Amino acid sequence: MGRVGYEVAVAAPDLFVADAGDGPPIVLLHGLTASHRYVVMGSKALARAGHRVIAYDARGHGASAPADVYAYPELAADLRDLLDRHGLERAVLAGASMGAHTALRLALDAPGRVAGLVVITPAAHPGSPPGLERWDRLAEGLRTRGVEGFVAAYGLDAVPERWRPTTERVLRQRLGEHEHPEAVADALQQVPRSQPHALDELRSIACPTVVVADRDEADPGHPLWIGEAYAELIDGASLVVEDEGESPLAWQGGRLSRVIAQLADRAWAA
Repeated sequence: MGRVGYEVAVAAPDLFVADAGDGPPIVLLHGLTASHRYVVMGSKALARAGHRVIAYDARGHGASAPADVYAYPELAADLRDLLDRHGLERAVLAGASMGAHTALRLALDAPGRVAGLVVITPAAHPGSPPGLERWDRLAEGLRTRGVEGFVAAYGLDAVPERWRPTTERVLRQRLGEHEHPEAVADALQQVPRSQPHALDELRSIACPTVVVADRDEADPGHPLWIGEAYAELIDGASLVVEDEGESPLAWQGGRLSRVIAQLADRAWAA
C-alpha cells in the first residue's frame, strides 16, 4: 500500500522530514529563510504522479534544530545523510536557491548519488556579489524584531508595485514557519559567506539537468542571467523561464512540479 499523506521522520540529526508517495525518489530542497513547504508551494502533484517525494527543513529552518555552522559543506553532508537514512542510493534533487547550490555541491562531490537535477533560481556567481551588508541587516532585523524586523529590512519599496503584496505575504508566511528564528538569523549571515562551488566545476555535472530561472522584475535577487549562465555551463542542461508578465515560475507550485516530473522521468529513463 502506498503512503497516505505525509510522514514525519528524522533524517540527518534533528532534521524535520516529510516523506510522501511511492516510486522513483525526488528530494526537494528549499532556499534560505524558507522551509520544506516552499519548493513546490504545497503542491502534491509529484506524489500523485507516482513519485516518492522527500522534502525537509534545512538545519536551523522550519522545525529542524539549530546548528553552529551554516555552510555548504555541512548542508551537503546533511543531504547525503538524508539519502543514507532513507535508503536512497540515488535520487533526483530539486532545489531552490540555497537548496539548488546544496544539490549541486552533492552532485559534484558524489555524482553517483544524483540521478538528475532541477536547479531552481541559482544565485551564486562572481559577477553578482551576495551583498553581505544586506544579509546582515536582514539577520539583525530578524534577531531583534522578529518577522516585522525582517520585513522592514527587506526593503519592499524596491519591489515593483504589482508584486509587492505577494512578496510581503510570502515573506511573512515563510518567516512565521520557523521554530528557531535566531538560527535563521545565523544562517542569514553564514550562508551568503559560504562558496558553494566554483563556476568551472559546473562543467563536470553529467546527470540530466534543468535550470529554472525567474525574470528579474519580480525576483531581482535571483537574476535571470545567472540562470542562463548555469544552463550554458552544465552540459546538456535546459533552461525554463516563465513568459514575460507572468509570476515567477518558482512561485507556481503546480507548474514547477510538472517541470520537476518531466526531468525526473528523463533522468530515471537514462
